Amino acid sequence: MDADARGIFLRAAAVLPVISVSLKMRGFGATQEFLLRFLPIVPQSQQNSIHMVGDLKRTELTSRLVNAAIRHVWRASTCLEKSLALWWLLRRQGIACELRIGARKQGDKFEAHAWLERDGVAVNDPQQEHRHYAAFDAAFPLHSSENL
Repeated sequence: MDADARGIFLRAAAVLPVISVSLKMRGFGATQEFLLRFLPIVPQSQQNSIHMVGDLKRTELTSRLVNAAIRHVWRASTCLEKSLALWWLLRRQGIACELRIGARKQGDKFEAHAWLERDGVAVNDPQQEHRHYAAFDAAFPLHSSENL
């Protein structure tokens, strides 16, 4: 593993337990605000620029490394924890994605699923599990006025 990939893996391994504990103790909004504090401020003009050619490869690499961190370090991760970790790592690289959450009723159980989308395509759901959930109409906002 090259130094860049190793750094992404180590950041994923470090942030997954932090996200997990924060979601349980403080909730989604406080966890989101916490993660936002550790993002570089990117001007709006750069956020809306045309995607770089390497963005897809970086997105795929980062997604694989988050999955590896889950397999080797934080096995109990939920889809929300995984999606927040991947969103944060991608944003640190200047790659914007949207957090999507969907729900379904399976028998007597209410179930939810979280995933990331980039340009309307799921980036961290290779089994296309999200297709079995009714997604909320809008992506969950993962930004603050400081980062716009």
